[in-house]
Amino acid sequence: MARTSMTRGTPADSSAAASARSTLLAAWSEERAAARSARGRGDVAGEWRHLERAHILSQPLAGAHVRTHLAMLTCALRRRQAREIVGQVMRLVVAGPGSWTGRYPVGNTGGADVSAFRPMPVPDDLRAALGIEARVTEADGGGS
Repeated sequence: MARTSMTRGTPADSSAAASARSTLLAAWSEERAAARSARGRGDVAGEWRHLERAHILSQPLAGAHVRTHLAMLTCALRRRQAREIVGQVMRLVVAGPGSWTGRYPVGNTGGADVSAFRPMPVPDDLRAALGIEARVTEADGGGS
């Protein structure tokens, strides 16, 4: 039977994809660990900052994306932030399907303080893990 679709790549393609996924998961795990460490130190702002960074990294990965929103919801519950709790519950509903379909706003930090549909700049230090080229600025000689 002849192949009629382009759903499968070469073994090298799948190896590269597995490596990229592994890199992304490692970076996401580091941010989640940093959030737990900040929480352990009582650094509420630091915990949230690392959860936002974990969210940016998790968007292409449905499981990690949902788990990040669960962590954000847990944080909001501990802090008794009603608006954030409602926002995280709503985001939990769309996180998995958004990741599966590739319909998510790249760079969005995932908190209720920003629209769930608003793309945002990706921090330079997270760009490589996401497979996004580094930005060129005028200071780098990229201006006209």
